[in-house]
Amino acid sequence: MRAKSRQKTKLKKKAAGLRMVAHAALPTRYGRFTIYGFKDSGRQEEAVAVVRGNVNGKSMPLVRVHSQCLTGDVLTSLRCDCRAQLELSMKKIAQVPSGILLYLPQEGRGIGLMNKLRAYELQDGGMDTVEANETLGFAADARDYDFSAQILKKLGARKIRLLSNNPEKVRQLERSGIRVVERVPCQPRVSKISRAYLKTKKRKMGHLLEGI
Repeated sequence: MRAKSRQKTKLKKKAAGLRMVAHAALPTRYGRFTIYGFKDSGRQEEAVAVVRGNVNGKSMPLVRVHSQCLTGDVLTSLRCDCRAQLELSMKKIAQVPSGILLYLPQEGRGIGLMNKLRAYELQDGGMDTVEANETLGFAADARDYDFSAQILKKLGARKIRLLSNNPEKVRQLERSGIRVVERVPCQPRVSKISRAYLKTKKRKMGHLLEGI
């Protein structure tokens, strides 16, 4: 009982520093959304939530927790499938009554942009994405999803359908108090260039990918 009490106190402290700093209408080519900016002063973290419909209570919104990828999302790199996943997620969320796209600054699976470019350099020399990260002294995936869970709770979305191929994302969100009632595959069409990258994620990181 004491352990549970300590855990609840810890979660309350984590949520205490989280605040919504702004919100605005966000018309997109996929539909109209509302964008919210969140910041946690204690952990020095921030993220945006792109929301459609009423995500409170029993709605069980469709949720995508998406890590920032400058090279893919912005520069349309084919080394990964990040932009394709982002676009697919926006499209799917726009087609349901309620949904959330969380966009987090977790470049390079949490190692940062410059380190990701260093990892790319190693990959050009023959390493795969996991080997490159580990050679640089990082975990294959250094991301943490507790901040994402706190934002979802702030929005009232404690039961969700999660757009993801990553079972670790499901585990972490549930450990932080979010009930994932369904994992919805997020698998756009695969390019020839990104296929090897996705095979590594499936083989070494346990991502659930069909036909890869």
